[in-house]
Amino acid sequence: MSTVEEFRAEFRGWLAANLTGSFAGLRGRGGPGREHEAFAERLGWERHMAASGWTCVGWPEEYGGRGASIGQQVAFHEEYALADAPARVNHIGEQLLGPTLVAFGTPAQRARFLPPIVAVEELWCQGYSEPDAGSDLANVRTRAERDGEDWVVTGQKVWTSLAHEAQWCFVVARTEPGSTRHRGLSYLLVPLDGPGVEIRPIAQLTGTCEFNEVFFDGARTRAEHIVGAPGEGWRVAMATLGFERGVSTLGQQVGFRRELESLIALARRNGAADDPLIRDRLARAWTGLETIRCNALRMLDGVAAGAPGPEASIGKIFWATWHRELGELAMSVLGADGLTAAGPPYELDDWQRLFLFSRSDTIYAGSNEIQRNIIAERVLGLPKEIRP
Repeated sequence: MSTVEEFRAEFRGWLAANLTGSFAGLRGRGGPGREHEAFAERLGWERHMAASGWTCVGWPEEYGGRGASIGQQVAFHEEYALADAPARVNHIGEQLLGPTLVAFGTPAQRARFLPPIVAVEELWCQGYSEPDAGSDLANVRTRAERDGEDWVVTGQKVWTSLAHEAQWCFVVARTEPGSTRHRGLSYLLVPLDGPGVEIRPIAQLTGTCEFNEVFFDGARTRAEHIVGAPGEGWRVAMATLGFERGVSTLGQQVGFRRELESLIALARRNGAADDPLIRDRLARAWTGLETIRCNALRMLDGVAAGAPGPEASIGKIFWATWHRELGELAMSVLGADGLTAAGPPYELDDWQRLFLFSRSDTIYAGSNEIQRNIIAERVLGLPKEIRP
């Protein structure tokens, strides 16, 4: 196996040679609040990556990956971000479901579902959150009943990112009548192109529709499309969340650093940096980003051992709060210019989009309040919050 630096150099060279021609215009496209940008073209780019063996690099070679080490995976995500390559469209399949199937799936499930993820031929979304449940993932009302060779799914999921572009959804559903909370849940792989499925995009503050409501009204999936045994869905779902907060966070921070450096440059150009309060906030943003990186490096020890430790929840609070505050700082740097659009068609600029979309950072993937409860109760051993 190549060293981390050899791996890094190989991928950096591939990006330099391939982010050219028709792909050159994709640099910087997509990302949070901009998922609608050049989606078809970004899908084509990712399939080009797959043809060269640059998708799912951390998966074992037997499942189509490169068997990359933790260090190599970090290098991959950092170089991808440093190249300003377009936002990935296959993240949920590659980073969440794929590792879950490697860990918990049957040989038949791996053979059926992993190759299309590697080739970027099937896209996935995550069916966890439900109306009135907030970040309480155990408050599941969507149910599934066994009917012969099928599971029949009825219920509603919400905030389902990219469901309108996906062909499949991994769904946490209640399969044991009368069960409550974490018990009696199952983890099902459900096709979205069959009868009984309706997808409704939700318009966001940014005017885009990155996430959706998904309604299941007697939707069917085959009996063998259950990951783990019936009733083991909570354990599998929590493992998926662990994979979600893995090595890709180091690449995310490269993007954060680019945003901060651009904001500092803007503050110098428009004179905002002459304000000592603005300078202080910019300095605090820099030190905050260094703190986030240090915590992420600590988290990698847990990833290497098999699953992230409490650093995953700590890191989520840190980066989400930091990014939201960066958006607020951007509006302070812009001043009155942040309140206006540049004329028809009156689209948001990058800073306005950052400010609006980053409001959601502290809510999705586990709200700050939920993360603090997890740290308090499960890490520090404090008494549980009183619940109705």
